[in-house]
Amino acid sequence: MQAIKCVVVGDGAVGKTCLLISYTTNAFPGEYIPTVFDNYSANVMVDSKPVNLGLWDTAGQEDYDRLRPLSYPQTWGEGLTRDASSHGTLCPLCPQDVFLICFSLVSPASYENVRAKWYPEVRHHCPSTPIILVGTKLDLRDDKDTIEKLKEKKLAPITYPQGLALAKEIDSVKYLECSALTQRGLKTVFDEAIRAVLCPQPTRQQKRGCSIL
Repeated sequence: MQAIKCVVVGDGAVGKTCLLISYTTNAFPGEYIPTVFDNYSANVMVDSKPVNLGLWDTAGQEDYDRLRPLSYPQTWGEGLTRDASSHGTLCPLCPQDVFLICFSLVSPASYENVRAKWYPEVRHHCPSTPIILVGTKLDLRDDKDTIEKLKEKKLAPITYPQGLALAKEIDSVKYLECSALTQRGLKTVFDEAIRAVLCPQPTRQQKRGCSIL
């Protein structure tokens, strides 16, 4: 059975932990929401293929900037993939891992930070790991109170075309939107994360004919 490590990153308060709790328990968390979700592993089926999916939450606050990369795939530690054919030597380009870069659809600042912070950080540590861009809190995009609060600050929710444009800019495999509260689109996020590893798409560099020897 193939093991896949899925690491979730993004600004604090965009709903990363709620996303993971809702997916793994089929229920939105109650009053207590931990800062970081405990690492979780489960056997799932996607396209009739059994996969052991490991879910890794990260803290988005700046206080954790130096610690957070220790959770990343293909860094020195548990995320390293070993190539059995080379007698246990490190094989950092083996595509066994995937990132979910999350932003809140009702937080334009978190959307901008994908470009300014999260994509550069992920690519610095893991240049070849596939990325899926995820817009969270989908249930709030049409919420009147939320829209009004944003309007008072001369802001507006992030639209689907805006998310799609950012996904293209950062060479994301997919752009998906979901709600941890209603679970709309939630399963699709993790199914597509698994597919990004099982059926890797060529990156922009590879499409240009770049080969890695």
